[in-house]
Amino acid sequence: MITPVLLCGGSGTRLWPLSRKSYPKQFAAILGEQTLFQASAQRLSGPGYAPPVVVTASDFRFIVTEQLHHAGIDPGAILIEPEGRNTAPAILAAALHVAASDPDGLMLVAPSDHVVPDAAAFRATVETGAASARAGQLVTFGITPTYPETGYGYLELSTVPEDGAPVPLTRFVEKPDAEHAAAMVADGRHLWNGGIFLFRSSDIIAAFEAHAPDLVAPVRAAVEAATPDLGFLRLAPEPWAEAEDISIDYAVMERADNLSVVPFEAGWSDLGGWDAVWRETGPDGDGVAASTGATAIDCSDTLLRSEVDTLELVGIGLDNIIAVAMPDAVLVADKSRAQDVKEAVAALKEKQALQATTFPKEHRPWGWFESLVIGQRFQVKRIHVHPGAALSLQSHHHRSEHWIVVEGTAKVTVDDEVKLVSENQSIYIPLGAKHRLENPGKVPIGLIEVQTGSYLGEDDIVRYEDVYARR
Repeated sequence: MITPVLLCGGSGTRLWPLSRKSYPKQFAAILGEQTLFQASAQRLSGPGYAPPVVVTASDFRFIVTEQLHHAGIDPGAILIEPEGRNTAPAILAAALHVAASDPDGLMLVAPSDHVVPDAAAFRATVETGAASARAGQLVTFGITPTYPETGYGYLELSTVPEDGAPVPLTRFVEKPDAEHAAAMVADGRHLWNGGIFLFRSSDIIAAFEAHAPDLVAPVRAAVEAATPDLGFLRLAPEPWAEAEDISIDYAVMERADNLSVVPFEAGWSDLGGWDAVWRETGPDGDGVAASTGATAIDCSDTLLRSEVDTLELVGIGLDNIIAVAMPDAVLVADKSRAQDVKEAVAALKEKQALQATTFPKEHRPWGWFESLVIGQRFQVKRIHVHPGAALSLQSHHHRSEHWIVVEGTAKVTVDDEVKLVSENQSIYIPLGAKHRLENPGKVPIGLIEVQTGSYLGEDDIVRYEDVYARR
């Protein structure tokens, strides 16, 4: 059995404004109905695969469980990082967790935000590398390049690969300039570095002990002192903070001498920019890729994407343009500047704009909400509560609330009174009242919340009881 290890972090800058720090791209349905995370989990499931181990951040833990549930996948474990420390500590923590039950178990480590259209071909390629991994090799999967990309690192092989067989790795190559990228693609001995690895848990732990020994003690301590929390496993924060922030390539792979590369040529993208989304969406004969809510007139080599049902995005006479519309932000850029979107995020952070990091739809373990209107001393929200879910028993110091149910039936507690509020009915929550919203039914609850008061921030919550153990 192969245990998939899905790395599920991210800063959410390269596909802004659809992806943000609070909701990075792996959780978005960018191509098709599934999210990238769900597609990754399903790609690494089925016969021969154990339930996945997911390494993620505390803020994403309920999004991970919800999306896995909708994909029909039960995780083997969800490890919660106290803070992001790059890929080396995350992979070592997963290896120590897997080794505790199966020291010789194979681990397939993969980012959760990549696109691989042919899942069967990918699993066949993994099987090709499994024999080398069982023999003690650290196997990485190189992507056969289709053009001279300057945004990827490369793997230099000892020989030109034949028939997809594993080839010894000569060295890692940093992101090249255009001239060197073209030369490497032409020589046939260079593959894109996809950041996907296969090895036995005992072998990668031994590699850390040999090449990055300073990481082993703090990460091992964080795993051994990890605490269960509602089905998650929280790594201990104090030893974790002592682990170096470093990638697996720098920490281990560039120093190891037992590396093999298995080529994969059936199609892959890390969706590292909007130009990649344009390419993967499948432009028409004019090079135009337009979403359902977008209209292109006399455009060429352009991506038009509206993420708002009520907003129609129209482009006229555009060439080589990216235009992405969200409810709270719009990106317009030359397609050749797709890698510079992160500069826009930095500029928005500098001016303290919420749009830099905060997604307009705030996800919670019970569902989600989005702000519709914000004014002085009032705010209007749309709230969605999953079947069987419940908000915490809480109160507010600075605001009162009016709830209008527009879908489903809510069970509402206000101080000592409990009542059912159905569609087209409303209820008032006075300032300071202890209250709770629950969904006892089998269909979602939709409601409109009107807040009024002197302060409307999300931190004006006093929780008394919470099934999700939030403070």
